[in-house]
Amino acid sequence: MTFPRKRIRLPAASYLGFRRYFLTFCCFERRACFLREDFNQYFVGKLREHAAAHQFSVPAYCLMPDHIHLLVEALAVNCNLAPFVKALKQTTGFAFERQTGERLWQRYYCDHVLRPKDDPKGVAWYIWLNPVRAGLCEEAKEYRFLGSLTGLWPPGARPDLIWVPPKRENAST
Repeated sequence: MTFPRKRIRLPAASYLGFRRYFLTFCCFERRACFLREDFNQYFVGKLREHAAAHQFSVPAYCLMPDHIHLLVEALAVNCNLAPFVKALKQTTGFAFERQTGERLWQRYYCDHVLRPKDDPKGVAWYIWLNPVRAGLCEEAKEYRFLGSLTGLWPPGARPDLIWVPPKRENAST
């Protein structure tokens, strides 16, 4: 007996227009693929390139060893998250496989459309504190693979309230 695959995406209209998103991409089989400085720099360069091409800004990012977190913001009414994510994952996944012979990404990714009440600085801090929570460093500023493509990093004081992503069934980050 075959069971239908659970739909994890919202209706397509939820990914169009002026919106902010919290995204998580996990490495295939949760392998530690983001340990090499050269590939991490390549990834950030491609993130910058694809964000500009698809009219998104990236106020915060963090490349953990086995996954990445992004805060992205649409800059135009015709922005569409799906083609941006597809292009970024395809380009970086292809380059990684060419270099290593291994697959980079899990098939799907997690997304959360931010509500108007969600403070983008609190979301950014959640992303930047991820290596601290994982025990990879004592302070976010010590971790080399995080930042902002909009000039938010290094940030000022931490907000009193750090955003926390909503709980998901089977979520692992």
